[in-house]
Amino acid sequence: MNYVIIVAGGMGARMGSDTPKQFLLLSGLPVMMHTINAFYRSSSSPHIVVVIPSSLHNHWSALCEAHHFGVPHTIAYGGESRFESVKSGLDTIKSMSADLKQSLIAVHDAARPLISPELIDGTYNQAALTGAAALAIKSTDSIRLRSKNGLKNNAYPRELVYLMQTPQTFNGAILSEAYEQPDDETYTDDASVVEKKGYPIVLIDGDTLNIKITFPGDLRIAEMLLGDHTFRRRFG
Repeated sequence: MNYVIIVAGGMGARMGSDTPKQFLLLSGLPVMMHTINAFYRSSSSPHIVVVIPSSLHNHWSALCEAHHFGVPHTIAYGGESRFESVKSGLDTIKSMSADLKQSLIAVHDAARPLISPELIDGTYNQAALTGAAALAIKSTDSIRLRSKNGLKNNAYPRELVYLMQTPQTFNGAILSEAYEQPDDETYTDDASVVEKKGYPIVLIDGDTLNIKITFPGDLRIAEMLLGDHTFRRRFG
């Protein structure tokens, strides 16, 4: 059985809007609906678990009704941190699945609405082989590493640097075991949580168009991409 945990706990303060970024309109639909649709269209056909703050449940239900959004999904309630939100999604999956060893679980940011079904399927296929797979893109910029005190910085080979994306997909038992660890500020994504437990992460080439909606300009870029016929054919 395949699952996806779509994490939608952010309030989007950097968007400068009172509306959480996952609920902002993008080409006529809330951002998160595009995200859910991508997983629904993928060949992997995962059971979709959406993690949102309990305070926004009624708002999400109203949006689904207003947009006649009928893609099946299960709601879980988010925690104080992303770690706790993913763990909440995992607990929901555990209540549905008797054998996590036979399951694959992807974790994806609700604010990445331009993920393609093909990339989604690629992470599931790789995770089925190796247990842990994550999308990443090579850095195209020059890299410098700064010391913790900020007094020194040094050049670093950019060919060794990868920028992580989602989805990140794992064997269900591996992900569940990793999330039995206590939360830690060093966890930057799900791959770092799983890696801390000792499991290697296989990187899959991501896509520069798989952008995360963080700032107002990101929403405008996503609008332009969805309005481009070539992209729409590739995306759909």
